[in-house]
Amino acid sequence: MGCPAGAGETKVIMVKFQPYAHLPGGFSQNDGTIDFYGRINSLLRGDMRVLDLGAGRAAWFEDDPSAYRRSLRLLKGKVAEVIATDVDEAVQQNRSCDRALLMEDGIIPLEDNSVDMVIADYVLEHVDDADGFRAEVSRVLRPGGYFCARTPHKWSYVSVLARLLGNAHHIPILSRAQPDRKAVDVFPTRYRLNTLHTVRSCFAGFEDFSLIYRPDPAYYFGNRSLYHALGFLHRLMPAALSGGLFVFLQKPGRAPGRPEHKASC
Repeated sequence: MGCPAGAGETKVIMVKFQPYAHLPGGFSQNDGTIDFYGRINSLLRGDMRVLDLGAGRAAWFEDDPSAYRRSLRLLKGKVAEVIATDVDEAVQQNRSCDRALLMEDGIIPLEDNSVDMVIADYVLEHVDDADGFRAEVSRVLRPGGYFCARTPHKWSYVSVLARLLGNAHHIPILSRAQPDRKAVDVFPTRYRLNTLHTVRSCFAGFEDFSLIYRPDPAYYFGNRSLYHALGFLHRLMPAALSGGLFVFLQKPGRAPGRPEHKASC
C-alpha cells in the first residue's frame, strides 16, 4: 500500500545563523547601533527638536527583534519633537516620529536654525551633492547643535566590493548577504562623504568628535563559518578596512538662552 503524498516525510526548515541569539537581549557585545544611539542619547535634552534626515520608513522600528535596540533608537517622547524627512515617500509611513516631511530637490522643508540635532543614519554613503547636503544641514541646525551620522568607511571591504559590483547588483546580493534586509530598504550608493578627511573638509568649522568604529560582521549570508572568519579578519585588518564612521560634529556658536554642552562620546 502506498503512502499518501507527504506522509512520513520530514520537512527540513533551514534556519539562518543568528550569532547573538544566545546572548541576553539578543545583541552583540560590540553592537554598533547600541554604541551609536547610546552616544546620541547622552546628548539629548527634553526641549530639543531632532531631525531624522533620510529616515525612510524606519525599518528598524518595524523589523528589529531587539526591544532594547528599538528603545535606544526611539527618540520620540524623549525630546520635544522628532521630525523625519526623506526624498522617498516611504517616510510618510514612519511611525517613529512626531511628523514626517517629504524632501524635494535636496531641500529640507524646515526653517533656518530650527533643530538642535540632525541624525543621518546610513545616509552619507548615498549623498551625491556633498556641498549641497552640508549647506542644508548647517542651515536648519541651530548654533551649538549636533550633526550625528553613521556610515560605512569608503575603504572598508564591504564598500569596496559594493563599488566593484555596482548599484545594479545591490538588491540581489544584499538579499543573500543580509537575509533580513528588504529590497525596499536598499538604495544606490555614492561614497562621497565616507572618510574622516572628507567629512571634516566638508564640515569645516564644526567641532569634531568623530571616530572610526569597528563593528561585528554584517554581511555573512547567514553562515556561521563565514561570520567567524570575517570576525577574525576584522580583528587583524586596520579599522578603516573593516569599520565604519561615527560622525559627531557640533555647529559653532550657541543658541540664545540655551546652555552650552559638550559631547561626552
